[in-house]
Amino acid sequence: MIEVRPFDSLGGADHGWLKAKHHFSFASYYDPNRMSWGNLRVWNDDEIASNSGFPPHPHSDMEIITYVRDGAITHEDSLGNKGRTEAGDVQVMSAGTGIRHAEYNIEPETTRIFQIWIEPTRRGEKPSWGAKPFPKGERAGQFVVLASGFEDDTDALPIRTDARVVGATLKAGESATYPLGSARRGYLVPAKGVVEVNGVRLNARDGAAITGEDALTVTAVNDAEIVLVDAA
Repeated sequence: MIEVRPFDSLGGADHGWLKAKHHFSFASYYDPNRMSWGNLRVWNDDEIASNSGFPPHPHSDMEIITYVRDGAITHEDSLGNKGRTEAGDVQVMSAGTGIRHAEYNIEPETTRIFQIWIEPTRRGEKPSWGAKPFPKGERAGQFVVLASGFEDDTDALPIRTDARVVGATLKAGESATYPLGSARRGYLVPAKGVVEVNGVRLNARDGAAITGEDALTVTAVNDAEIVLVDAA
């Protein structure tokens, strides 16, 4: 089953410097039917104005994955980590027993990100942060694992949970298949472009909540960039 959640149906807020859309209940947006999807708790679609951002704030016991769609995000945290993550790349923060972090857009243009929170399987561990560039060519026409809690995914950023975050870029007319498994939950969002998922059409930034599908075949109607969470 594939339930389409149109972008226009999402909750959100406009803070001036931040325009946020929420696929799941978050902050002042509450929908009892959109609290989580398996262990996937948050999927925020954020537009952050130039020279602005999130000041230092705390987290604990959450896996927080940031996928940069446009621009770049600059990270600082209480562990002393600093880093800049560019469009197409990914950063992961395992909040563990507690961490404070800040995320700033110090670029001259608007930065657009997906921020994804997944409930950890392992709690009470030391916090950590990491980022990795993923060459865009590797995702051309196929799914690539970006972050994973599975040991076999050695090229992915590690997360402490039973989940994967995968991405793909498809030219118009191209298809790629991901072996989700009918016992798993998927949540797929086209960052750009229009796609069909097992024949179900999604526009850019729509969400698709997926259950009971052995495999997902994604076909690009026009050039598209796709992010998928494979969740427990």
